[in-house]
Amino acid sequence: MDEVIQVTQWLSSITPRKKAKLFFFTTHADAPSPMVGSNDVDTHEETQLPLATTVALHNFKNIDEFLKKKVNTFSCYNVIENEITKTDYEYLRFYSACKYLDVVPPFLDLEKISAIQNKFEMTDEERDYRLLLDSADLVLEKVCDSPKPAGVSQMWTALRKDRNLIRGVKTIDIIGFFVDPNPTGIKECLFFFIVRFLQKADKINRVNTNRLERLIAQCDESSSCEEGKTIDFIIDSLRFYPTELYPFGFCLIMCVIEGRDGAMQEIEKTMEISRHLGMITHTEKNPAKETIELVKKELMKPKYQFYSSFTCWFMSHGDSNSMVLADGETIEREWFLTSFPDISTFQLKPKVFFMVSCRGANKFSLKGDEFEGQSATCDYYDIGSALIRNRMLDITDSVRDVSYVQPMMDTLVAYSTILDHLSGRANTHGSIYVDRACVLMSENISRGRSLTEILEHLSQDLHEILQETMDEDRIVYKQACHYDSFFRKTLKLPYTRHPKEDVHSAPQ
Repeated sequence: MDEVIQVTQWLSSITPRKKAKLFFFTTHADAPSPMVGSNDVDTHEETQLPLATTVALHNFKNIDEFLKKKVNTFSCYNVIENEITKTDYEYLRFYSACKYLDVVPPFLDLEKISAIQNKFEMTDEERDYRLLLDSADLVLEKVCDSPKPAGVSQMWTALRKDRNLIRGVKTIDIIGFFVDPNPTGIKECLFFFIVRFLQKADKINRVNTNRLERLIAQCDESSSCEEGKTIDFIIDSLRFYPTELYPFGFCLIMCVIEGRDGAMQEIEKTMEISRHLGMITHTEKNPAKETIELVKKELMKPKYQFYSSFTCWFMSHGDSNSMVLADGETIEREWFLTSFPDISTFQLKPKVFFMVSCRGANKFSLKGDEFEGQSATCDYYDIGSALIRNRMLDITDSVRDVSYVQPMMDTLVAYSTILDHLSGRANTHGSIYVDRACVLMSENISRGRSLTEILEHLSQDLHEILQETMDEDRIVYKQACHYDSFFRKTLKLPYTRHPKEDVHSAPQ
C-alpha cells in the first residue's frame, strides 16, 4: 500500500484527544542540546503554531501535517552509527508516545528503533518503551485530564491578563482572548499550549511549577473540575517529583565487602527493594576510587537522561569525614556527595543518597542491669489566610528565575548515623540501618507514602533498637539516623512495578 495512504489511514484512526497528546509528547520541551543535527533556531513557532491554530479554528489540520512530517522524516532517516542525533531522540520519543497512547503506526520501522537504542548502549531492561517517556509530561497529561473545558478556558483568561508575559507573542494573538474549548480535543490543545508556552518562557520546568499552579488556582471550583476532582487535588498532583511509570529510576549500589560482616546481605536487601520499587539497578562490590570515577563517567552518557530519579547506596567503614574503600584508601564523604549531583543527566530530578558507615566512635550508651544482654547486633535479630498574605512581600515574576539551579538542589542525603557516632551492624546480617530501611520501604509501597515520611519512621524505628558493641566491653547503645534534604518537591514511593509486565493502560 502507498505510504501516503497508510499515513492518512493511521491519522484518521486516532481520536482528537490522542492527537493532541501525541503532539504534546512529541514536542518534548527539555530535549537535550547541543547534539549532532541540532541548531540554535528557535522552534517555538514550530511547536506552538499547530496548537494555536487548532484551538482558534477547531481544526486539527496543522497537527496532522506536523505528525505526517515527523513520520516522513523517520521513514527517510538513516541511522548513523556512533553519533547520537536530534532525530534519534525524536524518534524514540515519538515511538514511546505512540506505544503509550496505543496508536503505533503499523508501518513504523521498529528495526530503526532498535538500532537507535544500540547507539544509546541500552540494556534489555532499558529498552522498555516506558523508560523513553518523559515523566514530567506524563504528570502534565494527567493534570490536563482533571479540569473541565471551562477550567482550562479560565486558565487561559488568567494567562492573557499577564501583559508582560504575553507581549509580542504572535501565537497568543492567533488564539484570541475568548475561546471555546468544548469540541473534542480542543481543551487538551489549549492546556498543552499554555504548558509549552510557560516552559519556553522559562516560567516553569519539571520542578518549578508555581506559575502553572497559580493559573489553576484562579479557576472557579464549581465549574472548572471534572467529577471527583478539586482545584486542590489538581495543584497537589504538581507538588510531587514526576516519577510516573516504569522505571522509578536508576539505582547504584556500592558496597565494601572486605572486613564487613554481613555485607553480602546488605547488597541482597538493597537490590531486592530497588527491584521492588521498579528501579534499574547496578552494583559495584569493593569499589575503588577509580571505580567511582568510571561510574560517574558512565552516568554522563545520554541514555541516563531518560531516567526520572537517581538513588545511591554507599556502604563501608568510615569516620567523621571519610569512607574507607576496599583497598584501604579513603575518600572524603563531602567530595563523593557533591560530585554526583552535578551530573547533567539527572538535573532537576530527585537524587537520593543512603550513606551507610560509621561517622566516628562515639555512642549513646545505656547503663543499667536491665540493658545487659539486650541488643539487635546479636544473631537472633533478623530482619493560608488572605489577611496574612496581604501583609507579606509581593514577590513578582520579574524577580523569579527557574533557569539557574544550585547543583545540590533536588538532592537528599540519608545518613545511617549522626556525626562522630557509630553505625551498628548485626553479626551476620550487616547494617541494621539498611535492614530496617528496606523493610519499611517494602511495607509502604502502594500506600502513597513519601520517602521523607518513611525516613522519619525509620528514625523512630532505629532509635528504639538496642545495639551492643562487638568488643570486649559489650556496651549497649542506641543509634540515631538523620537526613539532609534539598528537595523542592515531594518524592513518593511508586506502586510495585514489574519490568516484564505491561502495566500500561492506554489513555483516552
